Parts: sequence; structure tokens; C-alpha cells
Amino acid sequence: PDLGRRFAERKRCADLECSMLMCRGKAVRDFKGPDCRFVNFKKGEAVYVYYKLIGESTELWAGSVGSDFGYFPKDLLEINHNYSNEELELPTDVSLTCS
Repeated sequence: PDLGRRFAERKRCADLECSMLMCRGKAVRDFKGPDCRFVNFKKGEAVYVYYKLIGESTELWAGSVGSDFGYFPKDLLEINHNYSNEELELPTDVSLTCS
């Protein structure tokens, strides 16, 4: 399907607003995203996960590093704490945009 500016049609979140933390992890290596929709981080930095894309882009999660928020490949994160075991499946909105 044509997702337009979305990476996936559905996502998993801990709450209906996708504002609760799902988990926290440590970056296993440096990551610099291809554009401003992605969050950059260095190996060893703490990454906080707010939602996980499902469907076409199952490899992308969304979260924060410090005050920066964006997408990143899930395989670059070693999970070390789960905040919620609840996962709600919700439709995605338009993906983050570059300003």
C-alpha cells in the first residue's frame, strides 16, 4: 500500500497516546539517521522507546535520546528495562516530518 509519508500503517504503544515509555535500552553502536526524522546516538547512550512500528517497517522504533526524538533501527538497541508489558496496536499518523 501507498503509505505516503508514513513508514508503517500500524504501531504498538503502551497507551492510547503513545506517550508512556515502553522500554529503555543502551545503544550497541553509533547511529546517524538519513534525515531529521531519525534520532542520532552514540554507542552506550540510553535510548527510551515510546512506540514500535509494525507491518512494513518492523525494523523501526521511535524514541528519544536526551531531548531529541525520532526513529531508529531496533536492532541497535539492547533492552535493559521494560516499563510496560501492555502493547496496544494503533494506526499510525503521518510520520515525523523535517522542519
